[in-house]
Amino acid sequence: MSRVGKYPVPVPAGVQVALQGRTLVAKGKNGELKLDLTDDVDVEVAANQVAVSPRRDDRRSRTMWGTTRSLINGMVTGVSTGFTKSMEITGTGYRAAVQGKDLVLALGFSHEVRYPIPPGISIVCERPTAIKVSGADKQRVGQVAAEIRAYRGPEPYKGKGVRYDNEVILRKEGKKK
Repeated sequence: MSRVGKYPVPVPAGVQVALQGRTLVAKGKNGELKLDLTDDVDVEVAANQVAVSPRRDDRRSRTMWGTTRSLINGMVTGVSTGFTKSMEITGTGYRAAVQGKDLVLALGFSHEVRYPIPPGISIVCERPTAIKVSGADKQRVGQVAAEIRAYRGPEPYKGKGVRYDNEVILRKEGKKK
């Protein structure tokens, strides 16, 4: 039995959730998100909550019960408050700036890296070494942050590179004489 799936998802004020066939649509101040539902679960939209229940008593239905509830909760949270990933750049000469619809990164290469900002995602650089990725879709925010980090991940000797704010870099000891 799912421990997550049995709790209904509360819908805050200012968010509309509607069921259109096998698609759940959530609208709020941060935009609109859609979720295609599987055939293993049933979703009921009440006044200010969304309840998920399994259709059958098999392993797949119970698995998708909790997963669907978590996805719906992420949608509701995303359209009401949104999600943010903060990143830090460490290294001499390493910096970031937003120019038009591109994020321009100087990461120690012979050229600057231009990352086109996808629609639905906003990127802000408060300082040249700080990047904030935000948006309504939790998966897309995490994916964009991972793609930016992949250009120059943190290395274990000096800690240079792009890392998440809450990430701990395990440092290695350097060469000994």
